[in-house]
Order: sequence, then structure tokens, then C-alpha cells
Amino acid sequence: MAAFRFQRLPSAPSGIAFAARATAIILALVFAGIILALTGANPLELAAQVIDASFGSSFGMEDLGVLVTPLILTGLSVAVAQQIGAWNIGAEGQFYAGAFASAAVGLFVPGPPTLILVLMFIAGIVGGAIWILVPTLARAYANVNELITTLLLNFVAILLVYYVSTKAWRDRMANSATPRLSAEIPEFWGSIHWGLPIAILIALLVAGLLAYSRWGYEVRLVGSNPTAAKYAGMPVRRHLITVMLLSGAIAGLAGMLEIAGTVHRLQGGISNNYGYLGIMVAVLARSSAVGVIFSAALMAFILNSGIILQTQGLTTSTVLAITGLILFLTAIGDELAHYRIARDKA
Repeated sequence: MAAFRFQRLPSAPSGIAFAARATAIILALVFAGIILALTGANPLELAAQVIDASFGSSFGMEDLGVLVTPLILTGLSVAVAQQIGAWNIGAEGQFYAGAFASAAVGLFVPGPPTLILVLMFIAGIVGGAIWILVPTLARAYANVNELITTLLLNFVAILLVYYVSTKAWRDRMANSATPRLSAEIPEFWGSIHWGLPIAILIALLVAGLLAYSRWGYEVRLVGSNPTAAKYAGMPVRRHLITVMLLSGAIAGLAGMLEIAGTVHRLQGGISNNYGYLGIMVAVLARSSAVGVIFSAALMAFILNSGIILQTQGLTTSTVLAITGLILFLTAIGDELAHYRIARDKA
């Protein structure tokens, strides 16, 4: 007599994973339409307006490009740390630290714009890496949970940026921001700057490094089975430190690209919660460096849709409920793609 059970596979086939995610998104949109209908709105009309505003004009496409650039890097930051079994909840703080360090260069270091941009690029990476250094060493040498330490440092970085932008570095013409930076990342299509292809290129480079290098193989092995990796003679602690510093550096670079390419000055609230949204981007991408690009695009579309819906009279609570529903069902679909029905024979 045969009995059936659910069996979880270590990885989902690409076709099934795509079908599960597409089904989850469709179901989420159906439920969102029901929610909108209950509020008295016309869901089909609103959906048409969202699609037209997002993809029907160059202005809408530019908005998506501006949003997706920092989301790729913050999502990649979290995904890289997950490769070795760590959770970097501090991408928000590292984003601010990178923005702070690169703004210091852009405001106070003289020189030609090209050189200043290069120095800002380096400063953003170093700033993000320094901000995650203490949680990294605490985890590597004292086994302190990085969830808490990286999270708490977010508030320190946010308050630091708020202080310098409103006090020490304040522009007298703008009470809550610094003067405009001396160097800016050039734009190549509307408001979309060269930070977008840089972010995509970095995600592809990290994906190749993790998949095809010895270092990437050892990192993945340490993340899946640290005991076996240590028994095999792999430098577990060194890999942990390297990966965590890389994670912080990527988030710091996101902060640099945001102020040098989009905002052009340092100010409080510059992140727009990109660091926290990067956690959801990494989870939806299942820690895949390439998948981060597509999940960041999905997240950018969801955020942009929320802004459009608010302009149509929907409350912020309704928009947040719809956004959370889409992300929730998408995550469920990704998880269910790993299961199959297996038959046990007695």
C-alpha cells in the first residue's frame, strides 16, 4: 500500500520556481484587487494607471531605475552575508556610513571631478566596511550574534548623518542638508545615472566569484556546514571576516551612489529604508546574487506602484497592506516551490 508525503528539495527547479512565483504574484494581485474593491475603488482602473505610469512613459521608467539601483546593492549586501550563514541587518547603517564617508570627500577634498568621484567611490566602500567591522570581529572572536550588533549600529549611523547634515556640515541655505557635492555621477538616460549599470555589474561579478572561484566554494561550504569546513582545514574565521566586510562595503557603495548620483548632498532620511528593504530583496532572491537584480526590480515596481496609488487617493495603510500581501505571498510561493509529493511504498 502506497502513502504520500511532502518532500522538501534542497533547491527548486528553475521552471517550478518561476511558475510558483508568478502564481503567487497573480494571487496577490487578485487579493489586492478585492481589498481595493472593498474600499470603493476600481481595481482594474487603478491597475491600468499603475502600469501606464510605470512603463508607459520615460518618466516612469526613470523612477524605477532610480529606485532599483540602491535596492540591488543593499539586497546584494544581505545576500552575500547569507552565503556564509550570517545575517547582516545593518545594511541601513552601512548605507549611511558609506554616504557619510563619500560626502566628506565630496565636500572637503579639492580636485578635479573625476578624481573626486574615484575617491568618493573608495570612501563609500571603506565607510561601509568600517561600520560592519565591530559586529564582524565580535561574531568571529566572541560569537556575538550579528543580528543585534548590526541592527543597533543602524541608529548610530542615522543619527550621525542627521547631526552633520543639520549642524556641523549644514548648508546655510538649506537647514537640513549639506551643500551640493563637488562631483556627481553623470546621467545616461533622464535621471538614471551610471550607478545602475555599476550595481548590475557588481552583482554579476559577485555571482561569478561565488560560483566559479575557490574562495566562493569555500565560503558556500562554510555557510552550509562550518564543522565540515573546519575539519577540511578551511579558514572559517577568515572567510567569515572577509564576507562580512564585503557585505558592508557593498552597502556603503550603495550610499555613495545615492548621494553622488541621485540626491547630490547629504541629508537625513537619505536612505528611504533601502537597507531594510534590501533584506526582503535578498530573501525573495533566495540569497542569489543574480536573483537580487530581478527581486530588486520587483521591489522597485512595488514601491513605485505604492507611490502612484497614494496619488490616486489611497491611504498609506492600504498601500502598505497591499505591498505586504504581495511580498508575503511571493515568499510563500518561493518556499512551496521546494516541495514535491513523494510516494512511500510499504
